[in-house]
Amino acid sequence: MIKDGATHIAVATDHVIESFRNGLWPGYKTGEGIEPDLLSQFSLLEEALSAAGVVVWPMIEFEADDALAAAAEAAARDARVERVIICTPDKDLAQCVRGTRIVQLNRQTRVIRDEAGVVQKFGVLPESIPDYLALVGDTADGYPGLPGWGATDWRDWHVKVAKPSGLAQTLSQEHDRALLFRTLATLRTDIPLFDDVDQLRWSGPTPTFASLGARFDAARAGTR
Repeated sequence: MIKDGATHIAVATDHVIESFRNGLWPGYKTGEGIEPDLLSQFSLLEEALSAAGVVVWPMIEFEADDALAAAAEAAARDARVERVIICTPDKDLAQCVRGTRIVQLNRQTRVIRDEAGVVQKFGVLPESIPDYLALVGDTADGYPGLPGWGATDWRDWHVKVAKPSGLAQTLSQEHDRALLFRTLATLRTDIPLFDDVDQLRWSGPTPTFASLGARFDAARAGTR
């Protein structure tokens, strides 16, 4: 991204896999099942990014997705910012998209998804993504949604789970669970991460970058 001309950049990490959501739903995702070799690289990733001069937000109580959502909203409030690009195609981050000002980028396909793209993909506006996920579920995050509800069912019901009187009987019966799942799916945007977007400007690697690179080179040579 820096090579492509990004001037302001920050990376959010799940410093720990668990978050406040694990206290709300016992089946919410944890670090269980992550390969130890991969898990051991998390702190090294944060160290490498910081040495490269990139702002890093290691999240503990909240998730990396929460940080991305909060940062995107805060950056978009600055009139100097031309566009905020969230570099992940994850469906839960689609709730953060606003017109063409806050967009998602799939780095692999290089496809940018704006608000029209979210509607085309999911059949709902970005602000309704938490409602959508509450009904259809999110297996990656560990909550199942409501019985009998899939993406097709949602497209036939342009409703809000906060208004159970207008929903099907099955949804009315599961209203409390639907609200819980919507809470799980709603990203937090009230996390203070920076005071000014200028704090996110990339100014090159830090003096520790060279020594870190030497460490990596030595580690690679030692495994051959």
